[in-house]
Amino acid sequence: MDPICQDVPCSLSNFVDTFVDFTVSGLFLSHQKPQQQQKSTYPSQPRLLAVGDLHGDLQKAKQALKMAQIIDENDRWIAGDSMVVQLGDILDRGGEELKLLYFLEKLKQGAEKSNGKLLILQGNHEIMNIEGDFRYVTKAGLEEFKNWGDWFSIGIQMKSLCKELEKQINIFTGVPKNYPPGIRARIAALRPGGPISTRFLADNPTVLLVGGCVFVHGGILPCHAYLGFDWINEEVKDWINGLKGRFGPDFVRGRDSLVWLRKFSEQSEKNCECSLLEHALSAIPEAKRLIVGHTIQESGINGACNNQVIRVDVGLSKGCINGLPEVLEIRGDSELKVLTSNPLYQKRGAILKQEERVGLGLLLKDNGVKPIEVKA
Repeated sequence: MDPICQDVPCSLSNFVDTFVDFTVSGLFLSHQKPQQQQKSTYPSQPRLLAVGDLHGDLQKAKQALKMAQIIDENDRWIAGDSMVVQLGDILDRGGEELKLLYFLEKLKQGAEKSNGKLLILQGNHEIMNIEGDFRYVTKAGLEEFKNWGDWFSIGIQMKSLCKELEKQINIFTGVPKNYPPGIRARIAALRPGGPISTRFLADNPTVLLVGGCVFVHGGILPCHAYLGFDWINEEVKDWINGLKGRFGPDFVRGRDSLVWLRKFSEQSEKNCECSLLEHALSAIPEAKRLIVGHTIQESGINGACNNQVIRVDVGLSKGCINGLPEVLEIRGDSELKVLTSNPLYQKRGAILKQEERVGLGLLLKDNGVKPIEVKA
């Protein structure tokens, strides 16, 4: 082969991939995997932020990230070396799921350049969609995936014109032809081994320990803690990459699983199983508290069980309760602060009791509670 032409197939493939990405998301995105592999355990961070469920609402997600000074007005990472953990449930209930996945991947790349990190957890809605459970999909969500399927197929056809490229795989193989186009595309994209699931979801951890904070979408039981975080995350990763069959591992399926559990998320603290939580945390070296999403907290981010669990799902998406943006900020592993745009926060000055402070813009410390200043 002529040396001048030997790089043409690779260049053509990269061009087609970039073309499809931009057509679907409006973003130019690198296809290179991060050099550093994701871990299950990280040391305490100077500034650690937790963002709850996003459910296909790109606009509201950006509002929350801007309010917390994670991105600027041009959607660029400005959080420096901060670590941001998003608690999962990017999919379902909204119509911009793919745009949100692409946007967060772009933000991951921006964070890495600033020595920061954006980590996204598996949510129950990611698990459901990979298994083909689409009960919470919207009409707009199906249309978005249909559009992706059309452009992705065009990209495959373009690559097929180059004889030097390896034979392109039909992503719709095994998907019934009589299914509606949006359903067919969603199955092809998100099933184990699918191009969207492997690219955007497979590397995401299911459970994470940062300093003394355990992050998981639903909750954790002692039996989960004994399995080990590394093993849990690798098992889910292998399944999403198509190595373990159609259905996910037992510990991400069912109401007592890591992504479905609600035992520590009841609005009323008296209904939370605090002794069980304490038992679970005691089985994890250095763990002090649990941070979860999954269950909407209509009053805002709040804590229970003497702040051994912090609940950060505020129902942000318009497909949920269109909640006001809130983000949890943790500094030095002990100081917890609610960043919010809620105007009620600015009208409260008194120190409130534990059961009264739900969603009321408080600085939560191990030795007490006091109000914080909140910017308009």
